[in-house]
Amino acid sequence: MPQRLKFGAFVAPMHKPGINPTLAMRQDLQLMEQMDQLGYDEAWIGEHHSAGTEIIASPEIFIAAAAERTKHIRLGTGVTSIAYHNPLWVADRMVQLDHMTRGRVMLGVGPGSLPTDSAMIGLNPTDTRELLSENLEIIVRLLRGETVNAQTKTHKLIDAKLQLRPYSEQLEIAVAAVASPTGPRLAGTYGLGLLSIGATLNADGFDALAHHWKVASERADHFGQTIDRSKWRLVSMFHLAETEKQAREEVRYGIEFWFRYFQEVAAFPQMAVSGNTIDQMIDFVTEAKVGVIGTAAQARAHIQRLVDQSGGFGSMLMMMHNWASPADTYQSLEIMARDVMPHFQGHAQPTLDAAERARRTREGHAAAQMQAVEHMTKKYEAELRGKK
Repeated sequence: MPQRLKFGAFVAPMHKPGINPTLAMRQDLQLMEQMDQLGYDEAWIGEHHSAGTEIIASPEIFIAAAAERTKHIRLGTGVTSIAYHNPLWVADRMVQLDHMTRGRVMLGVGPGSLPTDSAMIGLNPTDTRELLSENLEIIVRLLRGETVNAQTKTHKLIDAKLQLRPYSEQLEIAVAAVASPTGPRLAGTYGLGLLSIGATLNADGFDALAHHWKVASERADHFGQTIDRSKWRLVSMFHLAETEKQAREEVRYGIEFWFRYFQEVAAFPQMAVSGNTIDQMIDFVTEAKVGVIGTAAQARAHIQRLVDQSGGFGSMLMMMHNWASPADTYQSLEIMARDVMPHFQGHAQPTLDAAERARRTREGHAAAQMQAVEHMTKKYEAELRGKK
């Protein structure tokens, strides 16, 4: 297990159709600023083009704006649907962002999650997964500085070569994994990072963790690559408050919409969620162990369970779901940063140990303090007597 577990967010984003999209995007940018100020390590921004809910079409444009508003947080595409794009331009844009952010950018790749996106450009889900594999190979080669000639289902490259090398020594790439073995296979084949989304976001996903890493490890061994658990990211759901009762009350703001989106709108059956009433939906999150609606202590237990089940990973990403109001969402982020993150980053135990040491020796030190006061009082009284 990496000594310091990183924390971040996976931001689709999720917004109710019909609300002001300009305001929604502004609030998404404010979220990046808040997370930067609270000390989060990274945020991954999605690409979607249909269904009216996940409204960012270009994570690259969003990242460029967010990078100018933040100082430390790393920003990734979560994910770029590379089946939709010319792989040469994907690589070229990411190199530009790498320079503009001074190395704070990451490339997350996937086939595209919404069939309503790919259908508009004449691709089916099988096409997008095959193109993911072909295009990722091209992108990896381009970022290595190679000249590429290739013909895919959608694009032809002739002596394609990037005109800039990345700002980073090695621009980080991570492959999304939901249900199929496609993501882990590609991560292992090229020695890339892994974004396990479905592994913790559906009722059966908890058991998929070991499968994801097993597939990635087998492919890495076969191709002579090295994969690193510190580059493995798990996505789960959290809303935290001071009490579980308060947390349950706060998510009534928007949890029903989130569930209905995956139950009735998005043709994305890998996100299998159940519940007819709000209470059933809230119960499902906890009972299926796909997330936490509760306290910091419950969040720590959930994350530790994922650590134990997986054998160790590098980053815990919260799926940003808009279950609660912006104000309550900020409070949840603050509780996570204040009371959960230190326990997995080595910062909690030293202060707990220091407080315990002081507690054990308090009586003796208190007596010494009183003796010192008494000593100086007597010394002062003696000085006064000597002046008379």
